Amino acid sequence: MLHVVLLEPEIPQNTGNIARTCAATGSVLHLIGPLGFSIDDKHLKRAGLDYWSLLDIRYYESYEEFERQNPCEAKFFLTTKAKRCYTDANFTTSDCYLVFGKETAGLPKWLLDANAERCLRIPMIDDARSLNLSNSVAIVVYEALRQRGFPGLKIQGPSKA
Repeated sequence: MLHVVLLEPEIPQNTGNIARTCAATGSVLHLIGPLGFSIDDKHLKRAGLDYWSLLDIRYYESYEEFERQNPCEAKFFLTTKAKRCYTDANFTTSDCYLVFGKETAGLPKWLLDANAERCLRIPMIDDARSLNLSNSVAIVVYEALRQRGFPGLKIQGPSKA
């Protein structure tokens, strides 16, 4: 199972887009508070409205609560501060967690320091600060799924007759 973890997301449209990506790929979405919006926010729902019934979403009050309930070692932390590229990681373990930080600050330093060997980045030019959170999630989710052979996903569309 592939898991997307958002630590304190702030922008409802990003979280809605990420929810849609998770629903379309069969990935579990974990939201760790405090959230910067109400889960009932119209922007959140609008971004993934027709996919909410397909979504496995789980909520946590804190990162510590998330860790207690998900003690898996296969966690990867996405940050612009990492030296290792996301394509160099092996995402093929049975339960794999992709952890992303809030839009304005990323992941906290204490979490990056505690997991330095599992921090990954998406390559960008020097002058680019970062990518949009929902784009970053999609990039890494699809790399992880590619490494796994896209399990459970329809790879080919209908053929024209």
